[in-house]
Amino acid sequence: MGFEEILEIRKRIDEINSRMLGLLSERGALVRRIGEIKSREGLEKFDPLRESEELEALLPRNPGPFSDATIRYLFTEIFRASLDLMEHQEEEILRVSRRHKSADTVFSVGGAVFGGQEPVIIAGPCSVESEDQMRRVASALAEAGVKVIRGGAFKPRTSPYSFQGLGARGYEILSRAAREFGLASVSEVMEPAAIPMAESVDILQVGARNMSNYKLLEAVGGAGKPVLLKRGFAATCEELLLAAEYMIAGTQRIILCERGIRTFERWTRNTLDISAVPLLRAYSHLPVVVDVSHAAGRTDILVPLARAAVAAGAHGVMVEVHPAPAFALSDQNQQIDLAAFAGFARAVRGSVAGPRE
Repeated sequence: MGFEEILEIRKRIDEINSRMLGLLSERGALVRRIGEIKSREGLEKFDPLRESEELEALLPRNPGPFSDATIRYLFTEIFRASLDLMEHQEEEILRVSRRHKSADTVFSVGGAVFGGQEPVIIAGPCSVESEDQMRRVASALAEAGVKVIRGGAFKPRTSPYSFQGLGARGYEILSRAAREFGLASVSEVMEPAAIPMAESVDILQVGARNMSNYKLLEAVGGAGKPVLLKRGFAATCEELLLAAEYMIAGTQRIILCERGIRTFERWTRNTLDISAVPLLRAYSHLPVVVDVSHAAGRTDILVPLARAAVAAGAHGVMVEVHPAPAFALSDQNQQIDLAAFAGFARAVRGSVAGPRE
């Protein structure tokens, strides 16, 4: 008799669970509707005052046997899940997200394949300084089997008295060296007006300082070229993806670049957020590369950082290379010479073993 009574009670509990599930689903649908309205009106998703009011209205009506503390905990979890639902709802409409496109985005620029199985190495000096400098670097890259050369034409520097780059002439020098040695080129544009100057450049770069320059993002996206988008040194991964969303209407050939974030650590220029690589790959279909030079700000740990990036799933690494780093006009301490680069390239390729997920 006692066991039969337990079975009957369990049956009633199952019925209550089913009704609760239905009510939670109904509540979730209403929450999503609120999320749509808030997104359209540009309102914050999280409303702590509203949550507090809901709890204060519920607790006086608690008939027991659960304590007020338990009721508060349970509904706080429901509120948290509702907020997640609204945030994921926004993610679903992002064209850079895997909810929009599940398969990896893969595209070629020259002989380099971004988003594929083999990691791409992007290398070159911090700044374009001369024809001779760029030809020497381009020759060394081609000899090492590298397909992409980088170089800054306009250099955003912390000090206004530091070398600011060669400007439009820097784009021309970079492009000529790239074409001569069969390489694709990448260089940063600082403002929409600079985009026509960089017509000969294959990949346009948006630097860390401009990740939140939304007018520039829209202009670069509309230029019809592949884009390398660097994460701001104080930006979250979510903010990086939202920045990419500004461009994806104009081009889907976007490369996300982790380049280190600013922390209290002083032994490196920035702190390489290696967790960003698997996170970005999980949430977005776009290729992910890691700039180890700007992350480290020094040359002695570039190889282990690059290996860690590839092991974490990065589609490529970026490194700064100069024929004579000690005499470079910018970032001398983080550039490696041509001989060191040959060893770097071998180490990076040697760290790839078997198919990558």
